[in-house]
Amino acid sequence: MKRTPFTAAALAFFGFAGMSRGQTIEQYYSTHVVTLVTSFAPGGLNDIAGRLVARHLPRFLSGAPVVNVQNMPGAGGLVAANYLFNVAARDGSVIGQIDRSVAQSGIRGAPNVKFDPLEFNWLGSLSTYANEAYIMWVDVKHPARTVADLDKPGMRARMGAVTGGTNQLMSLVAQRALGLNIDVISGYAGGAAIWLAMANGEIDGQIIGVTSVKAEHPELWRDHALRGLVQFGRADRLKDFPDLPTGRELAKDDETRSLVEFAELPFLTSLPFVAPPGVPAERAAALKKAFAAMTADADFRAEAAKLNVELSPQGAGYIQRVLKRSAEIPKSVIARYNSMIDAAK
Repeated sequence: MKRTPFTAAALAFFGFAGMSRGQTIEQYYSTHVVTLVTSFAPGGLNDIAGRLVARHLPRFLSGAPVVNVQNMPGAGGLVAANYLFNVAARDGSVIGQIDRSVAQSGIRGAPNVKFDPLEFNWLGSLSTYANEAYIMWVDVKHPARTVADLDKPGMRARMGAVTGGTNQLMSLVAQRALGLNIDVISGYAGGAAIWLAMANGEIDGQIIGVTSVKAEHPELWRDHALRGLVQFGRADRLKDFPDLPTGRELAKDDETRSLVEFAELPFLTSLPFVAPPGVPAERAAALKKAFAAMTADADFRAEAAKLNVELSPQGAGYIQRVLKRSAEIPKSVIARYNSMIDAAK
């Protein structure tokens, strides 16, 4: 057979691929750099959590590879999720940190979803929101003292959000399902832009987790510059906020309560990490094992606490169970949820 430059290159590639498949985990990862694709913009708590994993995961993965972070924000996390599912290498050299709402977007059939969430190689989640709440905050100078004030004529609050992000979705739930007098101001690039808009008086507040506030703006927490009105992501009230009602408590009927519960399901996998589908089984297993060992490590937990990253980790099996539960929500509830989201576009 006459070898052209193409056939020579192809033979070299497939020969290398065959060698790669035959390597042990240690041999493979000692010669490869791992890319952690995160669906978040730099600077926020989610990005901080992703870089925390990038620093610690190599200690628990045989071969101790360098893990580099690549930020890929866009479309509420769909840009990164679609990339990880359809484009990223499937050899174990790429892992991902995706937005908590991405898997649910796939289940509810959101536009531009080009993945099946059940086919990802789920590594686990750093948080299941056991010690956290997603709270609607307003500037302490805002006239609303409690969430009941947002039911009064003439009282409104402007909530900042990332288009397609969890903060937009929960703001829409508060507005359209719970009937609160809020305006949802979307289109911000990330958490840093929303905080700046609040400081400039462009908006009155946002819906964001307690630990995010502590991590991103500890001075606001220290100075009591924010007022919480309602908490999401929980079936019961967080013990630190016993007087703050949950979204489920504010639901006026059973169907609305089911809708709030469906909207809150992503919080059960609040900081999820994945590998693309098709990763060789032994490498996928090694990544899952390394992730679990990392979350149990004392040094990892100490740095997570220092960075205000809430830890209540679970593994891949837990995430699969949550996704199956989400898929079992009545279609009528999902249809109402979708119509509520679509009407805001």
